[in-house]
Amino acid sequence: MMYCTFAVMFIAQAYGIELSMAQQITMLLLLMVTSKGMAGVPRASLVVIAATLNQFQIPEAGILLLLGIDHFLDMGRSATNVLGNAIAASVVAKTEDSLGETAPLGETDLAKV
Repeated sequence: MMYCTFAVMFIAQAYGIELSMAQQITMLLLLMVTSKGMAGVPRASLVVIAATLNQFQIPEAGILLLLGIDHFLDMGRSATNVLGNAIAASVVAKTEDSLGETAPLGETDLAKV
């Protein structure tokens, strides 16, 4: 959500469009709703940003300013999402005492099955 907000603000500033504080707060609220589930979909941020630009009468052509760097930022957002999900799953498993001891590499109990 923050990336989308910063991207829309960047594009608005690049076009010299001033957004009032009310518009900025409305944008934050709108992006809170529309950015849910975006982290797992590649390039979904561009779609959300394009829709937000249209909502605030900012030219959609401004999205071209982001195309060069969005690929790298998207990889960073995906890595952050995966790491956050892994840490959250580990914390929940630890609090529920679901983490059992693991066998060293190469040793499995498949022969006993």
